[in-house]
Amino acid sequence: MTDQDKKYRDQFPILESRNIVYLDNAATSQKPPCVVEAEAEYYKQNNANPMRGLYELSIDATNAYEEARSTVSDFIGAGDENEIVFTRNATESLNLVAYSYGMNFINEGDEIIVSIAEHHSNMLPWQQVAKTKGATLTYLECDKEGEISPEMLSNIISDKTALVCITQISNVFGRLNDIASMSKIAHENGALIVCDGAQSVPHIPVNVRELDVDFLAFSGHKMFAPMGIGVLYAKMELLEKMPPFLYGGEMIEYVTRDGATFAPVPHKFEAGTVNVGGAVGLAEAVRFIRRIGFDRIEKREEELTCFLMEGISDIPHINVLGSKDPLDHHGIVTFTIDGVHPHDVAAIFNDNNIAVRAGHHCTQPLHKHLGSLSTTRASLAFYNTREDIKAFLDCLASIRSKMGY
Repeated sequence: MTDQDKKYRDQFPILESRNIVYLDNAATSQKPPCVVEAEAEYYKQNNANPMRGLYELSIDATNAYEEARSTVSDFIGAGDENEIVFTRNATESLNLVAYSYGMNFINEGDEIIVSIAEHHSNMLPWQQVAKTKGATLTYLECDKEGEISPEMLSNIISDKTALVCITQISNVFGRLNDIASMSKIAHENGALIVCDGAQSVPHIPVNVRELDVDFLAFSGHKMFAPMGIGVLYAKMELLEKMPPFLYGGEMIEYVTRDGATFAPVPHKFEAGTVNVGGAVGLAEAVRFIRRIGFDRIEKREEELTCFLMEGISDIPHINVLGSKDPLDHHGIVTFTIDGVHPHDVAAIFNDNNIAVRAGHHCTQPLHKHLGSLSTTRASLAFYNTREDIKAFLDCLASIRSKMGY
């Protein structure tokens, strides 16, 4: 292990204490001590119900929460920190858009375009909106290499299209979509664009104004932050006209027997007691990523992906989904093994202290489109090492023989 490997790996003690090769980062990332300590320090020193008390401790809690919002806003290049809504995760963020925007502004006869490569979280809410509102749901198909080009979108979009919903990086292929070009196409046709950034925000620089997306959702737990904190970015003019998603405490200004007036954006979307500790942890995760630097993160993950893909190419009977070019995978490599069920594959990896994911990865329509019900996925983070990849490849090469082939 090089000094650089050790430097990065040492920041994630769970990898040593559990003696594990962790290759399930697309599901959730590990947490560095600085994030754990930041959240713990909030609860030790500043814990109170924010935005409700006039005493100093409550004010400190409020300040910690709003400072986290400002940190996240700056991280993704939002024009206004109030365009950041804190949620539990990307799933809740996308549901918020569907129920607050979709159910109120999508009309009968409108079209919603959803890519076939979407995680269920950016597909099922739009199925429900389409059914309820009488809209048409149209799927933007990918090719066998996982590509969804702007030209493909241009070929199916129409003046009836109200919404385009697409991931920036696929959680199956690892393929990076040209969101800026797709935003331009959507807007030229009078449509809005909803982008799932769960697999992109932790790994590459994302600037919402440069992409010109109308909505962007992502989760903290995939970017070294605690579980239970997520983000919805939306353009201010959209947030201002959207009704609340949840009703109750803190999202109101004044309540009468007959109704209520709502708090300004973003608080009208953050009903109840909010997750301040999670937001503080997320802000520290952002600072952690900045200290490492996306230049280092991207370079390292690219090198590891290339090493993994080169190794797989030398092993017979392994079928990688998507492109054969390692640079198209952005740390995500999904595959099948001839004659071996992915659950057996994952079990054998587990016996060797290697964590990978098996199943449909919350993309059943995509798997059906590709002619496969289930696959195995290895997904990297910058704290992985060449030794991790060697262990993965050694185990991978042995699986068919262990299954009697």
